Amino acid sequence: MKLALVGQDIPSYLPSMLTDLLQVGHEPATVCLEEKNGAMQDLLLRYGRVCFDKANLGGAMHVWPDRREVLRDADVVIYAGDQMASSRFKQDREALMGASEDDPGLVDQARANGGIGGLLHALRQGSQILPLVQAMREVCPKARVITLGQPVARTAYLFHFLGFETYGLAKSVLRGPSGVDGIAGKLGLELSDLDLLSCGLPEFAFMYSANRVKDGADIKDRIEAMASEGELGRLCRRWYRQYEAVAVGSVTDHAAFMEAQEDYEPEADPQLSESVEHRKNRILHMNTAGEKGLSDPDGMIAQLSLLTRTSPLRPVQLALALVRGEDLMMDGVTHINAGDLLGLPRDSMVETRLVLHKGQMVPQKLRLSPEITDLMCEIDEANRWAAHAATGDRSALREYVETDPALAGLDRLYLMDVVNALIRMHEDILTQFSQDEDEDDDLY
Repeated sequence: MKLALVGQDIPSYLPSMLTDLLQVGHEPATVCLEEKNGAMQDLLLRYGRVCFDKANLGGAMHVWPDRREVLRDADVVIYAGDQMASSRFKQDREALMGASEDDPGLVDQARANGGIGGLLHALRQGSQILPLVQAMREVCPKARVITLGQPVARTAYLFHFLGFETYGLAKSVLRGPSGVDGIAGKLGLELSDLDLLSCGLPEFAFMYSANRVKDGADIKDRIEAMASEGELGRLCRRWYRQYEAVAVGSVTDHAAFMEAQEDYEPEADPQLSESVEHRKNRILHMNTAGEKGLSDPDGMIAQLSLLTRTSPLRPVQLALALVRGEDLMMDGVTHINAGDLLGLPRDSMVETRLVLHKGQMVPQKLRLSPEITDLMCEIDEANRWAAHAATGDRSALREYVETDPALAGLDRLYLMDVVNALIRMHEDILTQFSQDEDEDDDLY
């Protein structure tokens, strides 16, 4: 088995990925990581090799600057990239702000995943994914893809449209007062005591069922009462009363895909990638583990520190089940709808509990309220157009502006001008939009 790891966020996931591969999965795989910086190549290689040595299973770790060598004959490509995510988001936000406090402009469209900001985020992802896919077609055309890149639905769609079997893992539904851990706390339960099944779209998930683990008691009604009474936040209450569905996870994620909320403003500085402080600590601990080894007390402590700060996402566990044809049950997996979420098209990109039997998906046949299902259909359509637009397709760009429910109530002609101006602002990255804009205007 060969895993190819691509994207600047991969190092932050590396400790948990190698643990899942070697200590949990016991797989003597070949792991190849793309890294162009010489000093980081050395650090990641030393760290990876001590993990392999500790497991004593065989296999190998390679860190190369040559993308094609990293990808060659890969069984699974794990993508965790985002081109200058935070700095580019800030540019979008500044451009969308009005001239004064009395003129907010379109600052409520400065979002990480939906609306105008989410569109630009997806377009920038396209500039990274398109050359990656070109290389994959040449050296690993049958590889499966697991994407961690935000916006997850749109990056997953892009890989899917370009011909690859794709799965995605979005930011955990654990986050926030209406996250699974927040709900468990309000119920007086530990996270492990609550079996909460959510489903929907990536970063737009809603509760389907909830049970207490120890006795199987159904506690869905209690959670719905909490949502209705505002214990999970005012937005969660509003959406429950309107759509008869309890939002699970950060309301920041949900609100990004909906029309502007009069009493809610998107985050001004969302966490889109590894923080500088986290990166410094990670490098320090990786260096210690790489120098001391994992049998040395200092190396063990460094490794434990890395694992306590790692993401809850488990792409390697998913990769192992797919490649080895194993059984798996994993919450919050993005994949093409194959009967998992009824009411949405079968080719929509949904997020549900993934159940594999011998590596094959078992449809879950879940259904949410008609109101929230209709909204999800609209958001899914916008996600598709955004992914198509990320290839440089200006007609898809226009369709996105026309159909995205996050842009409800706004002048769509004006918004198209805004989007074109933002594309020009990022023209150093968005090279897929090389067609002359004026020549294309007649098509609008």
